[in-house]
Amino acid sequence: MNALARLQSWEGLLVFLLAIVVSFNLGSSPYYLGVDNLVNLFQLSIEKIIVALTMTFIIISGEIDLSVASIMGLAACVMARLFELGVPLPLCMAAAIAAGAIAGLNNGFWVAYLGLPSLAVTLAGLIGYRGVGRILVEDRSIGGYPGWFNAIGQQPMFGPLTLSITIFIILFVISLIVLNRSGLGRLVYVLGNNLEAARYSGVRTQRVKLWLFVASGVNSALAGVLYASRLGAVRGDMALGFELDIITMVLLGGVSIFGGSGNLVGVGLSILVILNLRNGMGLANITGNAQTSVIGALLILSVLVPNIAQWIHSKWKGREA
Repeated sequence: MNALARLQSWEGLLVFLLAIVVSFNLGSSPYYLGVDNLVNLFQLSIEKIIVALTMTFIIISGEIDLSVASIMGLAACVMARLFELGVPLPLCMAAAIAAGAIAGLNNGFWVAYLGLPSLAVTLAGLIGYRGVGRILVEDRSIGGYPGWFNAIGQQPMFGPLTLSITIFIILFVISLIVLNRSGLGRLVYVLGNNLEAARYSGVRTQRVKLWLFVASGVNSALAGVLYASRLGAVRGDMALGFELDIITMVLLGGVSIFGGSGNLVGVGLSILVILNLRNGMGLANITGNAQTSVIGALLILSVLVPNIAQWIHSKWKGREA
């Protein structure tokens, strides 16, 4: 473990930061520890943290997906438009997931097989998929969904937990096992550490990258459907700007922007830090714009601090030599 022993364990630093945020929240509001508030803490960002799971795989592999929030919006708009046309809602939901898979397949093809930078490809997707969603629903708000659909994101189903929170817990456990205990997880780290070495070792790097982007698209589409369920209506600007929080959760969790390192334990702690921070600022009546500024600052620090630590470590090693 380099960079001053990963800042004496990046996860330990996150635990310390989480303790500070929780202490601040406890002092700011007597309602913080209420069951309703703690459930609400997750519920208001559940779609973002679901997408953060596959974003972790993408960034560790040395790529990035800026189109995730637009795919969320696109999937929701596909579902809403088909529902408006009279298609049964379960089929609309399946079509939404398929739209996410196609968007991910498109991203993965250009990145994996044509060698284009994922930053450029998914930035184009961010704009393009959002545009398609707006074309489908125009400036309208499409609602009127059955009660069972709205209940998925709004009503407690397992104790105080909604189905969407339960889905996140299941996906987190699966992702943790895949990343840490499977051959696919090892390949993800290999791609991020040394792509050329992976190719010469016989790893089908193109196929792996393609399916990572497909998984990202499907997961984003699922999050878009859950978001529509929670809101009870769909607009063309759904999930606008969500990619900032999602990427911040991953990078603040210790995943290197250059790929090859990081883990879901750190991302899980980062999620807790950001959700508690947003919740505390909300309880303190801090505006949404100010909250976004704080999250933006965290994004910068999550990239800057490890690199500064690495520089200090290299200088220290040079003096010892």
